[in-house]
Amino acid sequence: KMEEKVVHYIDNQYIKEYLTPIKCFFMHNLSSNFCLFLNITKSVFKSCINNEGNFKFYPRLPKLSDCQIIALCLTAESIGIDSENYLFGKLNKDYRVDFPNLIHRSNFNRRRKILAPYLQQLNQFLADGMNQSENAFIVDSIPVPVCKIAREKSSRVCRENFETAPDKGYSAVNKAWYFGYKLHLVTSVKGVFHSMDLTKASVHDIHYLNEVKHSGLNNCTLIGDKGYLSKTYQTDLFNTVRIELKTPMRNNQQNKERFEPVFRRFRKRIETLFAQLCDQFMLKRNYAKTVPGLSVRILTKFTAITCLQFINSNNNKPLNHLKYALAF
Repeated sequence: KMEEKVVHYIDNQYIKEYLTPIKCFFMHNLSSNFCLFLNITKSVFKSCINNEGNFKFYPRLPKLSDCQIIALCLTAESIGIDSENYLFGKLNKDYRVDFPNLIHRSNFNRRRKILAPYLQQLNQFLADGMNQSENAFIVDSIPVPVCKIAREKSSRVCRENFETAPDKGYSAVNKAWYFGYKLHLVTSVKGVFHSMDLTKASVHDIHYLNEVKHSGLNNCTLIGDKGYLSKTYQTDLFNTVRIELKTPMRNNQQNKERFEPVFRRFRKRIETLFAQLCDQFMLKRNYAKTVPGLSVRILTKFTAITCLQFINSNNNKPLNHLKYALAF
């Protein structure tokens, strides 16, 4: 059996959890990991849920509570299962005893989209706790293709609305065109999530700085690459929210200043996070057919990362060793 103890207290709207070592012989034991994520979810939403673990009253009590839906999708992403077909096939075959009241896959998918705001709250709550007293952040973007560039005209993925439909963009890192979206991300220098946004692939990185002003950042340093180089945006950020934007300068600029090595070293953190997203969390492998489906999948991946960082923090382990967070 898995031994667990969760001691929590709320102080200045921040919750701390102390988890005793859990006897888990397999780091990919889905049932044991599900219990761990369920404890985290219930402790964060303790004041918002009823006795059954739901956020609202259901005339007919569902087989899986809202907290269990959130915990199950976080568990799947944390152990590298991004396919719902594979997840439910594994649950029905290997974990039927642990999940006797398993719902249908389509019902799970619908409820996960409905619970997306609570996923966002969970992610933001844990991230804000780990980002306390941080005064330096990193901004960058990464391509999120929805199909191969050869299927650009025939694909109907995420094209339910013209305003939110994907389009063609250029990836400077891969030096190639792609069809899909662009994910803009702001993290602390430790690699902990702060805010993100999903735009069309053709949107330039610099336009996301307008959204940064409304993301809650202020009185801090923001480190970016040459794609965010703009005197106008730099001045606007500093005058409105006191954000000092630091970017390397181009070789042909007058009065070129040296980009501090410490900023260059900090920027490597978000590049490593993007590599983890593409490798362990398979960001660029898309199974969604609609924009809400794609958005909630990306949000689930980031929430799973934040939970794994939170587990590492409580177990005094390196914060960003995500692959070993569940190996107790």
